[in-house]
Amino acid sequence: MFAPRIRRFVFLGLAGFGLAGCSGGDQWATEYADLIDPNVSKNWRIANIDVRVPESLSVSEANSFAPDADIVWREEPLANRHQQVDRIITRAAQIGSGQLTGARAVNLVVQVSEFHALTQKARTTLQNSGVHNITFTAQVLDAKTGVELTPVDTIRADLVGFSGAQAVEAVKQGQTQRVRIIAHVSQVIAGWLGHGPDVRSTFSRNGR
Repeated sequence: MFAPRIRRFVFLGLAGFGLAGCSGGDQWATEYADLIDPNVSKNWRIANIDVRVPESLSVSEANSFAPDADIVWREEPLANRHQQVDRIITRAAQIGSGQLTGARAVNLVVQVSEFHALTQKARTTLQNSGVHNITFTAQVLDAKTGVELTPVDTIRADLVGFSGAQAVEAVKQGQTQRVRIIAHVSQVIAGWLGHGPDVRSTFSRNGR
């Protein structure tokens, strides 16, 4: 488990509405530990997925470049953001664990600690900047006994967030923020479970 990240703040530059910082941008990553043996997980079958998005997580609706909150999500109509994030991560977990069809029934528990997508302002004003910051813990338990089969592992699933012309083109291709986040998180969960490609990586980009 890695140390908690220091929250980064983004400042608007005066020229070209760029994000300030080092020329290469901030460093982001998809990270998870090698905890699950594929020879073990291939015998698992997901009986239940329990996604938790604690009400204690703060939400911001401020249309600024980088609101200081745990949840920033704008691609759905204004409603309960915790529930919206729950549905997104639940769908990703269903896809990411769906290929496990073994004999042993297990439960997958996921708890979100950060879900920070792009605001309207960042998405429409910036160019080639922006990052979706997604962090959660995951654990597998025996469905019958409740015995912990893995420790609680912290997973970081940062993803390039499209802005400006790139965002417009992505939406034309059906690649909305929701679609891209579900696809990425599902791949991360599959990799962590040991039955999908290892998608761990780092990238440099100006973003939150």
